[in-house]
Amino acid sequence: MNPISIEGHTFIAVTLKLPKTNFMAVTSDKGYIMCGALDIALLNEKLKERKIIAGRAVGVRTIDQLLDAPLESVTLEAEAVGIQAGMKGRDALLKML
Repeated sequence: MNPISIEGHTFIAVTLKLPKTNFMAVTSDKGYIMCGALDIALLNEKLKERKIIAGRAVGVRTIDQLLDAPLESVTLEAEAVGIQAGMKGRDALLKML
C-alpha cells in the first residue's frame, strides 16, 4: 500500500501479489479503479444500492499501467459523475475527488 500523487492530489495504491497474477487498486475517498478482477456487473446489479463509483482496466500488471490504461468498464455511479469507459485511470480518479 502506497500513497501516490496525481496533479497534487493523494490517492492510495494497493498491490497484492497472488499466484500467477497481481491484484491492484487505486482509491480516493469517493471511489476507485481496479484491475480486471473488478466485477462491474455485480456492482451495478446486486450492489446497486451502495452507489459505488468504480472503474475497471484489463490487461494491466502494474499501478502505472492501471493509471495509464483506458478503463474497459465503469459503474453506473461512475458515469453519473462523468467517468466513462475509455477514459484513462488517472483521469477517472481526478473525477473521484
